[in-house]
Amino acid sequence: MEKDKIIIDYKHRQAGHCESGATSNLFNFYGVEMSEPMAFGIGNGLFFSYLPFLKLQYAPMMTFRNFPNVVFHRSMKYLGVDSTVIKKFKDQKESMAALDRNLEKGIPTGMQVGVFNLTFFPPEYRMHYNMHNLVAYGKEGNDYWVSDTVMELPQKISSEDLQRVRYAKGVFAPKGKMYWINSINKDLDIKSAVEKAIKKTVYEMLKVPFPLNGVKGIHWLAKDLKKWPKKHGNETASFYLGQIIRMSEDFGTGGAGFRYIYGAFLKETGEKFSNPDLMAASNLMGNAANRWREFTYLSARNCKNRSKPEEDYGKLSDMLHEIADMEKEVYVKLDKIKI
Repeated sequence: MEKDKIIIDYKHRQAGHCESGATSNLFNFYGVEMSEPMAFGIGNGLFFSYLPFLKLQYAPMMTFRNFPNVVFHRSMKYLGVDSTVIKKFKDQKESMAALDRNLEKGIPTGMQVGVFNLTFFPPEYRMHYNMHNLVAYGKEGNDYWVSDTVMELPQKISSEDLQRVRYAKGVFAPKGKMYWINSINKDLDIKSAVEKAIKKTVYEMLKVPFPLNGVKGIHWLAKDLKKWPKKHGNETASFYLGQIIRMSEDFGTGGAGFRYIYGAFLKETGEKFSNPDLMAASNLMGNAANRWREFTYLSARNCKNRSKPEEDYGKLSDMLHEIADMEKEVYVKLDKIKI
């Protein structure tokens, strides 16, 4: 190994979603073949929350995926993997020193970062979004080698720029968060982990006693959306509608994209355990994802003043209520399935 050069033999693979992609790649580094959909499903990646009292880029906050680090943390928990998550470092220099120590030990390390100052991102990808994930697997002089599953190839980033994105400000500020696997038993109980994960996702999307989460949250958003033009005026209503489009299509892999990944998880587990009910649930989730895509297409037409009268806010609200009911059908079915 050259002086001032550490390169871990880590395989970079692109993925649909940053954290489930990073988690899948970390499993594979330790010799456990795991697809991204499996990591996403076992890690409870699917979620919905509508938080109008929080603002992201001056519009109501919503998320179609679970909160930062949930996918990694829960997949490790349900599979009984020895891992470490450091939620925050107060000292930025210490956070970089801790990363260096891991790399010196040959440990590829996941990090939560902000997107806006990622120097290797094309300008059109950069936004004030702090729930992004990447894995550092090497250091060469003052530069780090990172695996960002959005990108086709591994990327280099300077120590100063990496520190900057690790301490981005705003909603869900990363605060230097780091996570990694310590050791792993290759004989994992996938079936038990899948059962626990599905049960948790059903709870969070269907049963959690908070009206802004899960299916209830989608219904709440639908009711609010219908009132936006009258309550806020057409210009602000269009801006807020654009936020739904960004969150459902652009941020992470987008709301519909998350539904497709979860559907792929249900299909993979259905095939693995010869369970036709899981296969049927996968098809239902795919239908809901398709309807999300139709909703965002019509919403985009509305924002560009190209919509027809039947594509107004009332129609879009009705579509969201329909989508909520379609997703509910999936979770009700999953709640009854025995694997």
